Order: sequence, then structure tokens, then C-alpha cells
Amino acid sequence: MKILLYGYGNPGRQDDGLGNVFIDRIEEWIKKQGIEGIELDSNYQLNIEDAEAISGKDLAIFIDASVEDIEDYCISKVTESSEITYTTHAASPGYIVDLCKQIYGKAPVTYLVHIKGVEWAFKEGLTEKAVSHLEMALEAIKPFLLNPQPLIDGTAEYKTCN
Repeated sequence: MKILLYGYGNPGRQDDGLGNVFIDRIEEWIKKQGIEGIELDSNYQLNIEDAEAISGKDLAIFIDASVEDIEDYCISKVTESSEITYTTHAASPGYIVDLCKQIYGKAPVTYLVHIKGVEWAFKEGLTEKAVSHLEMALEAIKPFLLNPQPLIDGTAEYKTCN
């Protein structure tokens, strides 16, 4: 099983860096667990080249800070019909999945972990509240990294976004 965890955001904008910090933190845990087959990546934003990055994977999980009205974190399934947007500044996970299908004829099962952010000032470091939300999201994803099959076959139970 080939899995990609991809966190994105701007660490120079406080809680916008949640996706990047998620990757740093989960990397330590993956190493301690001795889990193989998981590729990690992070960036300021998604780019069209990320369609190639997910093309050979069975499962892709994107992680991003959220300004939405959620309690702490939630997880949504991403499909090519999910919010498909692209500007010269950013591509959405739905756009990446759609582009992957167009170019490669297939795309992995894909999810987006939304982590509630609080502050977005031009300042490094996460807020205390965002760190709490990050911890919850990390704990929610760990079981799926040990056993990803329920995410792949759609039988997984997780905190959905409403």
C-alpha cells in the first residue's frame, strides 16, 4: 500500500502552518512505529505538479488549516467533483484529484484533514488552541496509518465535516 500525507500552509502566518507541523509531528510517530510505504510532503500550497505526486498512490491524505466553522478538526473525502478551483496562487485538493484522473486515468482515494486555526497574523508559531486541535487530528489519523484499508474501501468511521 502506497500512501501520501501532504500538509500545506504558510508557517509564517501562525495557524496557517498547521498542515506543515502535522507532517513534522506524524513523521516522528511513523518512524517510532516502523511503518513503511508512507511518503510525507509539505509545501506552502498545492501545485499542479502534485497530480503526479499522488498518481502512483493508493491513498492520499491532504492536511490543511481551516478557517471554516468547525469545532477542532474534521475529515472529508475528496473527489474530482469536490471544490475544483485553481488560481495562479493555489490549487484545491479536488482540482489535484481531477487533474490526476485526466492525466493518468486514475487517482487514489483521497481525504482532506481540516484543522481549525485561530490566528493568521504574520508571525511564526501556532496558537495554543490550534496545537490542541492539531493533537486531536493527529490522534484521529494514526489508526488509519496502522490500518488504511477502511479508508480505501470507504468503511472507515471518522469525524466528518458538516
